[in-house]
Amino acid sequence: MDQKSTDDFSTRLARFPRLGLARLPTPLEPLQRLSRHLGGPRVWVKREDLTGVGFGGNKLRKLDYVLHEAVKSGADTLVSGGVVQSNSQRQVAAAAAKLGLECHLVVYHGRVEPPSDAYERSGNALLNRLYGAKLHDVPWTGDRNSAIHALADELRQEGQNPFVVPYGVSSPMGAVGYASAAVELADQCATLGIQPSAVVHCSGSAATQAGLVVGTTSLLPTTEIVGIDIDAEPERVKADVIAYGAAAAELLDCAFSEQRVEVVAGHAGPAYGVPHDATLDAIKLAGRLEAMELDPVYSGKGLAGLLALVKAGRWGRDEDVIFIHTGGAPALFAYQDTLQL
Repeated sequence: MDQKSTDDFSTRLARFPRLGLARLPTPLEPLQRLSRHLGGPRVWVKREDLTGVGFGGNKLRKLDYVLHEAVKSGADTLVSGGVVQSNSQRQVAAAAAKLGLECHLVVYHGRVEPPSDAYERSGNALLNRLYGAKLHDVPWTGDRNSAIHALADELRQEGQNPFVVPYGVSSPMGAVGYASAAVELADQCATLGIQPSAVVHCSGSAATQAGLVVGTTSLLPTTEIVGIDIDAEPERVKADVIAYGAAAAELLDCAFSEQRVEVVAGHAGPAYGVPHDATLDAIKLAGRLEAMELDPVYSGKGLAGLLALVKAGRWGRDEDVIFIHTGGAPALFAYQDTLQL
């Protein structure tokens, strides 16, 4: 890693202030027992589940940047949306509570078949209510953001000043915010004396991967960014990563390469929000070996993809691979019947 490159990228990123909602930097830790179990490579975990507010998660890092504009504009309400057990909604609701803003959430029904009676009332759904969010049930049509904007329009007509947080906090600014994770990774890897072969993570609404690609293009150019599709929509995910990444790079005035965008299909199970056997096995393995809680919708599928790539011989015994733990542990309680523990 070139310190000059890190300083330059950090200066570009500093043009976009953050609120300080997230507890950063998040740790980079070795998964020693999992690495021994696999027989290599050396696997590390970037603990984005430890960002702090509202049980943490990768979305809080993005919100730290995205919501600066909300506060600056004098917004009194945050409006966002997701499925019943959306990790993103939970983090938006928690951020709103900390900032003293009202929160309205579009809750999409029909995208995920409830796996248990607990699905509608436990996990993230419970936390949304605990944080004071007002929930608006809407049927899923496949359009992620139209209902969110429609709700914001209604609130404006009622005299409120809403700020729209897009589905998944995925936008060019969301990708800019997540590029900060690449700065942390570059510094942490330099301190540890490692040159990671790859960073592996679950990829769905795309801005997390976009930010990682933008940041590592400048800071860790030899490190592959491997997104594991969790939506069963790999082409759509890749297109969105490219779109958000290109826009974020333009905002930061830095390089972006489409050739660095890799979205791996085949590990999403039958559909978004539906864990398959490999997901459940990965969740149980992480719990048993590392006391690490992964969720069945995102991080569990991400680790399942990593394990499959290791089994296929993607990386050698002496290489270093970093897994991004995006959070989501509260959703475990909504899927407890599926886990069969």
